[in-house]
Amino acid sequence: MTLLQERLQQTSIYMPTPVKIVSVAKLTAMENLYTLKLPDGVSLNHEAGQFVELSVMGVGEAPISISSSPSRSNGTFELCVRAAGDLTSVLHRMGPGDTVGVRGPFGRPFPLKSFQGKDLLFAVGGLGMAPARSLINQVLDERGKFGRVSILYGSRTPADLLFADEMIEWQARGDVDLRMSVDRDPEQVWDGNVGVITTLFPQVQVYARNTVAVVLGPPIMYRYVLMELLGKGLSEGNIWFSFERRMKCGVGKCGHCQINHLYTCINGPSFAYSEIKHMEEAL
Repeated sequence: MTLLQERLQQTSIYMPTPVKIVSVAKLTAMENLYTLKLPDGVSLNHEAGQFVELSVMGVGEAPISISSSPSRSNGTFELCVRAAGDLTSVLHRMGPGDTVGVRGPFGRPFPLKSFQGKDLLFAVGGLGMAPARSLINQVLDERGKFGRVSILYGSRTPADLLFADEMIEWQARGDVDLRMSVDRDPEQVWDGNVGVITTLFPQVQVYARNTVAVVLGPPIMYRYVLMELLGKGLSEGNIWFSFERRMKCGVGKCGHCQINHLYTCINGPSFAYSEIKHMEEAL
């Protein structure tokens, strides 16, 4: 381990590390994809499902899910950021060469090793595709370790779909079943399914005993997706959620993310339904 790596390991909990913006890609009217590079090519060493604390000097800090796959780490990592507040709005005015601060990675990732040998069903809504992409691309890079892969993705409108180019690539694969839906089609350009994400479930065949489901998206969809998954016979321990929406400080100090006796930023953000089923604040 180099001196720089030791420094990052010791200080990353509380002290932001300056990182350079390498590139910015516009995904939608509200979301940009940022490629960031750590000093001296040091790797972030993240796992799918984790997040970082992103800061801009003089503006503030916010938790952001990591969008890039650990299997594609080349000294950079990617964050998909929606312009939704002071910090993110300032970030949307920044570009390549600008510097931001990063702490992390934080949180419990998805237990990918325990998913091996099983069929995977992803149920993703809206901005949930930002963290889901990290796990999906790692699964696709290690495709031989998993069974059938099904991806259900729901968005508000066709214009709000994230990573549209990658969706085309996923659809072209013979080993992925990708189905998409939009809540509404104001421009009348969509020839796919129209309706909430649960309208896609009748279209997929699930072998319940050997299937793990991963659910990421807005809180309102979790309860309804859960009913669909339980209705298909999935076990409670094989249904995984991400509760990254609740986080703030990232290190269990502010209490903002507390669910009953758990801290999402430390004990999560990835949870099996069996772990949180009795916690009223979770769903």
